[in-house]
Amino acid sequence: MSAFRTMLLTEGKLVLRGFDVVFFGVLMPVIVAVILGLIMGGKPAYEGAGFTFMEQSFGALAAIGICAEGLMGFPLVVADYRHRKILKRFKVTPVSPALLLFVQCVINFAVTLISLLFVYAACALMFGYRMSGSPVEFILAYGLVILAIFGIGMMLASVAPDLKTANMLCSLVYFPMLLFSGATIPYEIMPSGVQKVMDFLPLTQGIKLLKAVSLGAVTDHLLFQILLMAAFAVVCTAISIKFFKWE
Repeated sequence: MSAFRTMLLTEGKLVLRGFDVVFFGVLMPVIVAVILGLIMGGKPAYEGAGFTFMEQSFGALAAIGICAEGLMGFPLVVADYRHRKILKRFKVTPVSPALLLFVQCVINFAVTLISLLFVYAACALMFGYRMSGSPVEFILAYGLVILAIFGIGMMLASVAPDLKTANMLCSLVYFPMLLFSGATIPYEIMPSGVQKVMDFLPLTQGIKLLKAVSLGAVTDHLLFQILLMAAFAVVCTAISIKFFKWE
């Protein structure tokens, strides 16, 4: 416990010093929410819809922070530590690969929760957003999506041999997820052919889950998204621990 507490405090201070984490993880989701709200916020999601475009989009906006922290946050931090031989020094300490990755997950998990609170505050105060679904169910779904995307991030952090490779892998995963999962460009306005391609992205299914729960549209067909998120979380986390490299 002492090793975990020490690492958590140290790594937390380092994260707070980095502008990238604060901007992409917290500020960017709020900026996208405000822009989307100013353009489409009060309009119906579609003709005859019983909810607004903002209400439909809240789940996607909440996922932007998850994407940023899980795929570009701590994977690059761990890769940078490996590149600078810092991980090699950890090898002779009580710090295990699982503990190191867990600390990074906890820190970035906290950042995503802060991001969620800021996005909700912006939507509620500026555009009158109110969640139709259960907040408890939304938090549970949000946590599951975090575990899945962070699992992918942990896997990238563990297998990348150097910082250059990590940057390439993270970019190849992050930007398609950000742009084509429905997080920034609404899934609903895309052509049907593009939607079929978007459906292959894990975050797309996660956003569908968040949207359904936030709108109170929980049905049996969400079981697929739940099982898929759980599978990504378990499989990717197991791979990351097994193939973690110190140098």
